Amino acid sequence: AVLAEVHRVLRPGGRLVFSVSHPIRWAFPDDPGPRGLTADRSYFDRTPYVELDEAGEVAYVEHHRTLGDWVAAITGAGLVLDGLVEPEWPAGLERVWGGWSPLRGRHLPGTAIFSCSRPG
Repeated sequence: AVLAEVHRVLRPGGRLVFSVSHPIRWAFPDDPGPRGLTADRSYFDRTPYVELDEAGEVAYVEHHRTLGDWVAAITGAGLVLDGLVEPEWPAGLERVWGGWSPLRGRHLPGTAIFSCSRPG
Protein backbone atom coordinates (compact mmCIF):
# COMPACT_ATOMS: atom_id res chain seq x y z
CA ALA A 1 0.00 0.00 0.00
CA VAL A 2 2.87 2.39 0.78
CA LEU A 3 4.54 1.78 -2.56
CA ALA A 4 1.24 2.24 -4.41
CA GLU A 5 0.81 5.60 -2.66
CA VAL A 6 4.37 6.58 -3.58
CA HIS A 7 3.58 5.72 -7.19
CA ARG A 8 0.45 7.88 -7.01
CA VAL A 9 2.20 10.98 -5.66
CA LEU A 10 5.47 10.78 -7.63
CA ARG A 11 5.70 12.78 -10.80
CA PRO A 12 6.55 10.79 -13.92
CA GLY A 13 10.30 10.26 -13.77
CA GLY A 14 10.26 10.89 -9.99
CA ARG A 15 12.55 8.82 -7.82
CA LEU A 16 12.16 6.93 -4.55
CA VAL A 17 15.22 5.68 -2.70
CA PHE A 18 14.75 3.71 0.50
CA SER A 19 16.65 1.27 2.65
CA VAL A 20 15.70 -1.72 4.76
CA SER A 21 17.60 -4.10 6.95
CA HIS A 22 18.97 -6.57 4.45
CA PRO A 23 16.55 -9.52 4.22
CA ILE A 24 19.32 -12.10 4.65
CA ARG A 25 19.74 -10.85 8.22
CA TRP A 26 16.44 -12.51 9.06
CA ALA A 27 18.06 -15.96 8.83
CA PHE A 28 20.90 -15.18 11.25
CA PRO A 29 20.90 -14.41 14.98
CA ASP A 30 21.76 -10.86 16.10
CA ASP A 31 25.10 -11.87 17.55
CA PRO A 32 28.30 -9.99 16.68
CA GLY A 33 30.42 -13.10 17.31
CA PRO A 34 30.87 -16.37 15.43
CA ARG A 35 27.34 -17.54 16.35
CA GLY A 36 26.03 -14.70 14.18
CA LEU A 37 27.52 -16.36 11.10
CA THR A 38 25.37 -19.49 11.26
CA ALA A 39 21.82 -19.33 9.93
CA ASP A 40 19.35 -20.56 12.54
CA ARG A 41 16.07 -20.01 10.68
CA SER A 42 14.78 -20.05 7.13
CA TYR A 43 15.25 -16.98 4.96
CA PHE A 44 11.78 -17.75 3.61
CA ASP A 45 10.02 -17.73 7.00
CA ARG A 46 7.81 -14.66 6.90
CA THR A 47 6.51 -15.00 10.47
CA PRO A 48 6.64 -11.50 12.02
CA TYR A 49 9.09 -10.78 14.80
CA VAL A 50 7.10 -9.44 17.78
CA GLU A 51 8.27 -7.89 21.05
CA LEU A 52 5.89 -7.45 23.97
CA ASP A 53 6.13 -4.86 26.74
CA GLU A 54 5.90 -5.57 30.47
CA ALA A 55 2.09 -5.65 30.28
CA GLY A 56 2.14 -8.21 27.47
CA GLU A 57 1.08 -5.65 24.86
CA VAL A 58 2.71 -5.55 21.43
CA ALA A 59 5.50 -2.98 21.55
CA TYR A 60 7.33 -3.70 18.29
CA VAL A 61 6.72 -5.75 15.17
CA GLU A 62 9.05 -6.36 12.24
CA HIS A 63 7.85 -8.04 9.05
CA HIS A 64 10.35 -9.97 7.00
CA ARG A 65 10.33 -9.71 3.20
CA THR A 66 12.77 -11.47 0.89
CA LEU A 67 14.58 -9.57 -1.86
CA GLY A 68 12.14 -11.18 -4.29
CA ASP A 69 9.21 -9.93 -2.20
CA TRP A 70 10.59 -6.38 -2.36
CA VAL A 71 11.10 -6.55 -6.13
CA ALA A 72 7.54 -7.87 -6.58
CA ALA A 73 6.13 -5.12 -4.33
CA ILE A 74 8.04 -2.39 -6.16
CA THR A 75 7.11 -3.54 -9.65
CA GLY A 76 3.59 -4.49 -8.56
CA ALA A 77 3.04 -0.88 -7.48
CA GLY A 78 3.95 0.29 -10.99
CA LEU A 79 7.44 1.50 -10.10
CA VAL A 80 10.65 0.58 -11.89
CA LEU A 81 13.52 -0.84 -9.88
CA ASP A 82 16.54 1.11 -11.12
CA GLY A 83 19.10 -0.20 -8.67
CA LEU A 84 19.83 -2.25 -5.59
CA VAL A 85 22.88 -1.53 -3.44
CA GLU A 86 24.14 -3.88 -0.73
CA PRO A 87 26.84 -1.82 1.00
CA GLU A 88 29.93 -3.67 2.10
CA TRP A 89 31.35 -3.28 5.60
CA PRO A 90 33.61 -0.20 5.56
CA ALA A 91 37.33 -0.86 5.58
CA GLY A 92 38.87 0.15 8.88
CA LEU A 93 35.59 0.08 10.83
CA GLU A 94 36.31 -2.12 13.84
CA ARG A 95 33.48 -1.05 16.16
CA VAL A 96 30.78 -3.49 17.30
CA TRP A 97 27.28 -2.06 17.04
CA GLY A 98 24.46 -4.13 18.50
CA GLY A 99 24.46 -7.46 16.69
CA TRP A 100 26.87 -6.16 14.04
CA SER A 101 30.61 -6.37 14.01
CA PRO A 102 33.46 -6.45 11.53
CA LEU A 103 33.26 -10.25 11.65
CA ARG A 104 29.61 -10.35 10.53
CA GLY A 105 29.80 -7.28 8.31
CA ARG A 106 32.57 -8.73 6.18
CA HIS A 107 30.41 -11.78 5.43
CA LEU A 108 26.81 -10.51 5.38
CA PRO A 109 25.22 -7.32 4.10
CA GLY A 110 23.39 -5.37 6.77
CA THR A 111 21.40 -3.06 4.51
CA ALA A 112 19.63 -3.14 1.17
CA ILE A 113 19.10 0.18 -0.63
CA PHE A 114 16.50 0.27 -3.39
CA SER A 115 16.38 2.97 -6.05
CA CYS A 116 13.05 3.17 -7.87
CA SER A 117 11.32 5.52 -10.26
CA ARG A 118 7.90 6.19 -11.67
CA PRO A 119 7.85 5.60 -15.41
CA GLY A 120 7.25 8.70 -17.35
